[in-house]
Amino acid sequence: MTENELTNQPLIQHVIELRNRLLRCMVAVLLIFVGLFAFSNELYLYVAEPLRQHLPETSSMIATDVASPFLTPFKLTLVLSMFAAMPFILYQVWAFVAPGLYQREKKIVLPLFFSSVLLFYAGMAFAYYVVFPLVFMFFTGVGPEGVAVMTDIRSYLDFVLKLFFAFGLSFEIPIAVVILSWIGAVDPNALAKKRPYVFVLCFVFGMLLTPPDVISQTLLAVPMWLLFEVGIFFGRLVHRTPNA
Repeated sequence: MTENELTNQPLIQHVIELRNRLLRCMVAVLLIFVGLFAFSNELYLYVAEPLRQHLPETSSMIATDVASPFLTPFKLTLVLSMFAAMPFILYQVWAFVAPGLYQREKKIVLPLFFSSVLLFYAGMAFAYYVVFPLVFMFFTGVGPEGVAVMTDIRSYLDFVLKLFFAFGLSFEIPIAVVILSWIGAVDPNALAKKRPYVFVLCFVFGMLLTPPDVISQTLLAVPMWLLFEVGIFFGRLVHRTPNA
């Protein structure tokens, strides 16, 4: 089989297209990273502001590793670049799968793609503007007397990225419920009858995904439950039986 014949095979064509779209995603992330890297220290200060505004006047954040002042803002900028490129990445996913979808499937999949991006960003914004101030006010206010609060910049970044992902993913609950209802895997009315169990599970996940304090656990569990209710509402609109 010649090279041209091999390239014209349907499977090979899909693999080549997938490779090209992955490369485009990587280039998009790299371009955003190059544009943001000059502001990496400012970006870190912005992300650290919820903690810094609650630190005592005599305290500050510290770097315990030699390379932390460079690597920590570098890591944050790289992660933010991936977050910023998410709409383009999801568009590439959409462009790859769209040719194989029916018209009625395209009508629901495309809104789900964009809604998932918006909800993920909304979860991160909720964590930064609502959860972080309350959590750090609590943490910096309950320490033993005489103990100086001086948080390591790398530990802080790992902490907030964990919360960003936890809240971003938890805000995708309506998307998951709608998809499962649309394909007929679950019945929204049956899910609605399991509200008490879901409410308990939300607090269990809140306990597992957040630091061991009641504030952040509650601030994650309650939105998860409310988003579950939103998912049930829209799931009823698109629900179909497996044989439909």
